[in-house]
Amino acid sequence: MEKRDTMGGLAKGLRVIEAFTADRPRLTITEAAERADLDRATARRCLLTLADLGYARYDGKYFTLTPHVLRLGTACLATMPLPGVVQPWLDRLSDQLGESTSVSILDRGEIVYVARAAQRKVMSIALMPGSRLPAFCTSMGRVLLAALPEDEARARLGPMAPRTPHTLTDPEAVMARIAQARADGYALIDQEVEVGLRSIAVPLLDARGRVVAAMNLGLPATQARPEDLADRYLAPLRLIRDELRKVLT
Repeated sequence: MEKRDTMGGLAKGLRVIEAFTADRPRLTITEAAERADLDRATARRCLLTLADLGYARYDGKYFTLTPHVLRLGTACLATMPLPGVVQPWLDRLSDQLGESTSVSILDRGEIVYVARAAQRKVMSIALMPGSRLPAFCTSMGRVLLAALPEDEARARLGPMAPRTPHTLTDPEAVMARIAQARADGYALIDQEVEVGLRSIAVPLLDARGRVVAAMNLGLPATQARPEDLADRYLAPLRLIRDELRKVLT
């Protein structure tokens, strides 16, 4: 693709939208410019355009995104067959084990939730389709990164800010865990995303054997020791994985 065939203005507007996150839902023009790596005048025009079109709200100082922006992601999810295919299996697995289960895909250095069956709230933030978390410290992220060539997986680690005192942030230590997930076929996380949360994940493969997503089970740390997760939950996860492989194309 030639550079002249792309729209710079659209790219800048999307960068401004991506500047809003769960921990920074309200931004001033200056903050949005810094987070989107744009000059203040450009960021201002993007924000005012979003407000004019109903995608953002402006109170005179802060901009916030409106629910209208969800149309962008909803349209994508609606055209993806994966969520509809996996949801019945997730519901069955969650009911069987009495724990919350999820499926996500990899987007650059993050995982994006596409389906979820929640038995209880296991994190302080509300997880739902469209939610994002860093790939480097999540069980689903590590099995998805393990499916990539090592150099590409390393490139996708990105900034590794600790989320808890248990979060691994040394690149070599994280790459070692990714290599272990590649060898074992699953990944375990012990309170790296949030204190009190443990999870186990397996990759989901399509009929051709390609990793297309990841599936995990999350539960409070008080319910199982890290060394017990595989013994208790790996077999049911793998059973669902094998059933899904027959229908994922």
